Amino acid sequence: MSSYLEERIEWYDEEYRAGRALITDTQFDQLEKNLLRIDPDCDYFTNKKALPLPSLPKGLIEEFIEGLLPDTRLLIEPKIDGCAIAIKYIDGKFDSAISRKGLDVTTKIEQVKDVPKEINIRSSFVVRGELFAEQEAPSYSQRIASGYLRSGDYQPNPEISFCAFQIINTKTNEYESLVYLRKMGFTIPKTVEANRTSQVELYRQAWKSGKLFAEYPTDGIVVKLNSRKLQLIREKSYGTYPYWQMAIKY
Repeated sequence: MSSYLEERIEWYDEEYRAGRALITDTQFDQLEKNLLRIDPDCDYFTNKKALPLPSLPKGLIEEFIEGLLPDTRLLIEPKIDGCAIAIKYIDGKFDSAISRKGLDVTTKIEQVKDVPKEINIRSSFVVRGELFAEQEAPSYSQRIASGYLRSGDYQPNPEISFCAFQIINTKTNEYESLVYLRKMGFTIPKTVEANRTSQVELYRQAWKSGKLFAEYPTDGIVVKLNSRKLQLIREKSYGTYPYWQMAIKY
């Protein structure tokens, strides 16, 4: 049963990224939840070669804030609808880039206007972000970004942008990581800070009404724990409160 469900999810995902959405986001998210419940150790969730950039967990606000103290500091970012990309730098020089499916998209990403060719760091450095089309509706933004990666045209596309939002395996907190990325020349997302977990719903409503993150092609918000210590605690408590970041779309 789980293998069939896994195949269906992968097929729906491939069709969506090819610009042929067959089911709604809500239906797709429910299928992912069903698979996680039935077989959390299947390749879809654990195969790092196939999914070097697994999609953010999605759920309800209540699921994320459960177990947190009321005054836990959270950062809220736009959930930009595009294509997840990881970029690696070695000794400060652009080295390679991969897509969420593990495809080498180095030559394509090198052409993107806001991807630095060099950064001021002398070690291996990996940043995660989203490739998207500015000033477009969410689904169309994703379609343009995906089409750019698949095309045989290696000319720069002025519509395409890259927004960096995470340093892989950093020791700093979320806010400091974003500040560091900006200093190195990356475009980072706008964020708002929630000093109480009860504020998350207010920001979600502001996003839904178009008063928050309207300048991005979004299909939700991303809520993150700011503290790196709390992030690590959640990463080690899988099965209880496993996520230190979550996409909230509804």
